[in-house]
Amino acid sequence: MQDLLKQLQFALQKYPQQVELVPIADLLLDSARQNEKRPAFVKLAMADELVKNLRGQRQQKDVLLMVRIPSEILERADSLIVLPGEVE
Repeated sequence: MQDLLKQLQFALQKYPQQVELVPIADLLLDSARQNEKRPAFVKLAMADELVKNLRGQRQQKDVLLMVRIPSEILERADSLIVLPGEVE
């Protein structure tokens, strides 16, 4: 997990123009909550290139991540006040 975080931080710092961000809600085709017969799931519509990348050869795969930003952080994003512990 730490390696993925480092990779994400590096990509955002050094190559932000190449990092793609797409809200999952924009790709959502179907979803279901967990019940006793099956786990929760989401079904996403993705470009064929991304699907091939997920199933392709290990050494040539891009890293695709699902990143969650908690709502309380989103509320803080527009604030001009820096709270103790927040990194600038």
